[in-house]
Amino acid sequence: MKVIKGGVTTPQGFKANGLSAGIKRSGKPDLGLIFSPVPAVTAGVFTKNSIKAAPLIVSMKHIQKGIGQAVLVNSGNANCYTGEFGLKYAQGSTQLVAKFLNIKPTDVMVTSTGIIGKQLPYNKIVHAVPNLVKGLSAKGGGKFARAIMTTDLKLKEIAVRFILGGKTVTIGACAKGSGMIEPNMATMLAFITTDAAISLKMLKLALKRATDQSFNSITVDGCMSTNDMVTIQANALAGHKKIVHSGADFGKFYKALELVCVDLAKKIVLDGEGATKFITINVSGAASQTQAKKIAKTIANSALVKTAAFGSNPNWGRVGAAVGSLGIHKITEKDMKISFSSFDKKDIAINVELNLGKAKATVYTCDLSYEYVKINGEYN
Repeated sequence: MKVIKGGVTTPQGFKANGLSAGIKRSGKPDLGLIFSPVPAVTAGVFTKNSIKAAPLIVSMKHIQKGIGQAVLVNSGNANCYTGEFGLKYAQGSTQLVAKFLNIKPTDVMVTSTGIIGKQLPYNKIVHAVPNLVKGLSAKGGGKFARAIMTTDLKLKEIAVRFILGGKTVTIGACAKGSGMIEPNMATMLAFITTDAAISLKMLKLALKRATDQSFNSITVDGCMSTNDMVTIQANALAGHKKIVHSGADFGKFYKALELVCVDLAKKIVLDGEGATKFITINVSGAASQTQAKKIAKTIANSALVKTAAFGSNPNWGRVGAAVGSLGIHKITEKDMKISFSSFDKKDIAINVELNLGKAKATVYTCDLSYEYVKINGEYN
């Protein structure tokens, strides 16, 4: 397996584009489209927030059939808390794209990211879609990745290549996200494409596992978004024997997918709003993996731990207090060991060893700086 330069259009067959539709006042790119000319097996995971944005409601319905060809994304407006009109605009967007691509509306997924509570300027999307479709290109992955950014400072893309059954298989992906990151299924937005041939059942299994090890193992600020979504499309153009069950080929595919997802998840943390340090939290000796991850997330979301990291202050008492806040009786002072790497460096490791079992978990986060408060205090 080899990491290569690229993104969502690196796998065979995929095209993409991104442009400015005028949704953002800044005039920066704010509308992106991914397209597979051939139907692709499609799976996704969505936020567990009970308040879901209108486009997610539409996409969750469309994805049920497991086949899709296009993903439309706008930034600058979340289309959330927008009532009947928000739903109408989300549905209309899929119909509009389908018309210009000559596919079914149910073959289009749609999502949005940006400010919550403001109506989507749908007319701007209507005017922009013809040029968006016209500009679709096998070299347009970077344009798409830029068009989905909000407070992100850096483009987040990756592609990997590996061999299955003598054929070259590629996975490409991009993501956006730097704040309002506390996943509980996915996080932010991430879009994955592949030319692998794989059944819907196995694709769903691979995505769920990879998501749990990546996007569900990061946090920036403990705030769960209403618009979180991760999708994967597999168009089978690599030409190898279809993966329909667990085995060596599935293992290779999963390993590559996990690498892609973990890479993007880490890039989101590194681009956390105002972040100056990347923190890895390792919990071992827990009674279960679920318990280990819960403990690691609690430490990661502690404002006191995060500000200590920002100040290069290895205050281990804050870590102990965070673990104790969960009220797990079997965890006592004598059963817990806490160790740190140097807090003076950009990359920090916090290790917590318990005496409850053999389970472990790793969660990634960042520090909490003055700049985070400034960015979010002014975000409107």
